[in-house]
Amino acid sequence: MMISVNEYGLDVFEEMMDNSEALQVGIEELDNGTTIVDAGVGEEGGFEAGLYVARICMADLADIKFSSFDLGKVVVPAVELTTDHPVVACMASQYAGWRIKGKDFFGMGSGPARALSLNPRELYDKILYADEADDAVLVLESDKIPDEGVTSEIAKACRVEPEDLYIVVVPTASIAGTVQISARVVETGVHKLDSLGFDINCIEHAHGIIPISPVVGNDVKCMGSTNDCIIYCGRTYYTVDYDNVEELKEYVKKVPSLNSKDYGKPFYTTFKEAGFDFFKVDAGMFAPAEITVNEVNSGKTFTSGKINTEVLLESFGLEAL
Repeated sequence: MMISVNEYGLDVFEEMMDNSEALQVGIEELDNGTTIVDAGVGEEGGFEAGLYVARICMADLADIKFSSFDLGKVVVPAVELTTDHPVVACMASQYAGWRIKGKDFFGMGSGPARALSLNPRELYDKILYADEADDAVLVLESDKIPDEGVTSEIAKACRVEPEDLYIVVVPTASIAGTVQISARVVETGVHKLDSLGFDINCIEHAHGIIPISPVVGNDVKCMGSTNDCIIYCGRTYYTVDYDNVEELKEYVKKVPSLNSKDYGKPFYTTFKEAGFDFFKVDAGMFAPAEITVNEVNSGKTFTSGKINTEVLLESFGLEAL
């Protein structure tokens, strides 16, 4: 039987509600019955709230914990994660592949509910995953709480009733937001491999460690600094079962962000120069800084990429006093 990402995600969601006071998050039930956890819109949230959001995003199929990362001039908080279900945790659940729009509302949807909405369908066909849960659990990266109209449409897309929909809302420009974005470092590497044509179903285990960005300004500026954590200091490790070792070496070479023509400056700068148009930014930028791959049959291990602390420190706007 397949693991139900929504059943696993709901367990964490309920745990989050049980600990809402300690996590400094709010709970609201909309008139249509949808339950909302506010992890940073009107509530404080924090590091631990961000950890719960990351657990929900990955359907609790990863061990996620806090660590630290030495950037040379400063040691900053970091997220370290390990999963034995990288394709399901990262691609069936965590991948932010659902743009949700409504009247005066926009949010990026990720987490278990995507597997019910099959968004995007071709991805689920590729990884041969399906979920038939009765409840849907979604994470929305947004600075607004969705209303009944938006949540009813989400529920419809997931083929559940609105009262069976559970949503965590977390802004990019929040501590919880920066934590959950950093926790996407392994997923970013899996997605980059997929975009290169690699059969991601061969990925069996994964590990990553990455700095957590400070809150550097509004959502757009924080989008820049959080992406820079992945682009310039995200370190990933994968175990794969892939017979063609020479072909694997070529994939490993192509994954890191340094292959992008836009590499070398803070993402916010690149985004601004592109007129804040994502389609004008090289998609190759959205990749971890470093990747290491162990192929289990040959016993070979390959690594490529590099850590670039200077650009990340610039992105953080660090001032040494």
